[in-house]
Amino acid sequence: MKKQQVLEKLERTWNDFQQSFAGLPDDLLSQPGANGDWSVKDLMAHVAWWEEETLKHLPDVALGKRLPRYADLYGGLDAFNRLMWEKWRWASLAEVRQYMFDTHRRLLEYIQAAPDELLQTDTRFRHRLRLDTYSHYPEHTRMVLAWRERAGLD
Repeated sequence: MKKQQVLEKLERTWNDFQQSFAGLPDDLLSQPGANGDWSVKDLMAHVAWWEEETLKHLPDVALGKRLPRYADLYGGLDAFNRLMWEKWRWASLAEVRQYMFDTHRRLLEYIQAAPDELLQTDTRFRHRLRLDTYSHYPEHTRMVLAWRERAGLD
């Protein structure tokens, strides 16, 4: 897969995520229930903090460095997500939107500047990018769409 294909897949799945909550009133985006206690706003922040993690770690992956395990650093992925949720849950919707769009813009800039060979199939770089972005967004798109259906918001 070439860089342009990766970027197109990333953007397509990102846009699907954005469309899953497009047009909903701000007050609904902040109500718990989209995924347990999490609101759509929390899912927006969640997607952004994983993009931020991607930006934090991809330079080391590109250099062939071994990354620390979330189990060792935080007690696992769930513990990391809880920690970040606690950090972002009190932010306003406007702050979360800004964080989400700024982080996504920085990620796109970074990927566009990355050497093509890092984005070839089966590289560690591409694997990390996939896990944190275009394989991650659809999971939360489905959550938002299911929440909309349960809430009768379709």
